[in-house]
Amino acid sequence: MNMLYKFGDHGAEVENLQKRLTSSGHPVPVTGYFDHGTEAAVMAVQKAKGLVVDGIAGPKTFIALRGVTLPHHLTDADLVNAAELLGVQVAAVRAVNEVESVGQGMLPDGRPKILFERHVFWKRLEAHGIDPAPIAAHKPALVSQERGGYQGGAAEYMRLAGAMLICEAAAYEACSWGAFQIMGYHWKDLGYESLAEFVAAMEESEAEQLGAFVRFIAQDAALLAALKARKWSTFAKLYNGPDYARNLYDAKLAQAYTKYSQAEKAAA
Repeated sequence: MNMLYKFGDHGAEVENLQKRLTSSGHPVPVTGYFDHGTEAAVMAVQKAKGLVVDGIAGPKTFIALRGVTLPHHLTDADLVNAAELLGVQVAAVRAVNEVESVGQGMLPDGRPKILFERHVFWKRLEAHGIDPAPIAAHKPALVSQERGGYQGGAAEYMRLAGAMLICEAAAYEACSWGAFQIMGYHWKDLGYESLAEFVAAMEESEAEQLGAFVRFIAQDAALLAALKARKWSTFAKLYNGPDYARNLYDAKLAQAYTKYSQAEKAAA
């Protein structure tokens, strides 16, 4: 079942959300349509529980509706602090969090989300003095010059485990980590004392994952400048690569920024 609902959605799942909101003390008409009233109620729950206030009902919001808040979840205060550290508008950080992050930084079992990149593993093996070609001939799902082989979710840890048998450091470095998909091989440039320290931080919480994102932006002058100026096409290209337009990242970022900046003005 889909667990991500926002303004404009409709159906039985939205109706169930509205019933949960009403029973939790945030009454809304049970229409099955995610309208502005439903969005406001979701935001009220998020604010009350210290979650990121975006009006999007995802897994964290549903957990909060059960009266539970997990300590490793990203909070709204984390986003405000990140904006202060980078010297950018909070609305800009909120937009990036909504569009560029994968939302949940943790799996249901508490481990950080990862995506094992077999083409990056090829390069990291070379960096560690290991010839990837003969390994790729027998394990193309783990080692390749082409992207792919993704399993998603917890299954990515199975791929990581297989890669660790070849070279543990290269395997960790070949994963993107957490909500903001920071590649492991950046650990040294981001100021972590070791790869192990970076991985431990990613395992700690979504706030630590956001911290890695802040470091990633701060160490790249062009990326930081693009975020400060809200030049979304430039930011998306630098963050996602040349294919950013295919997924409309820049347009989505601009739209999200407009939403959050208008909400900030309305609240002022």
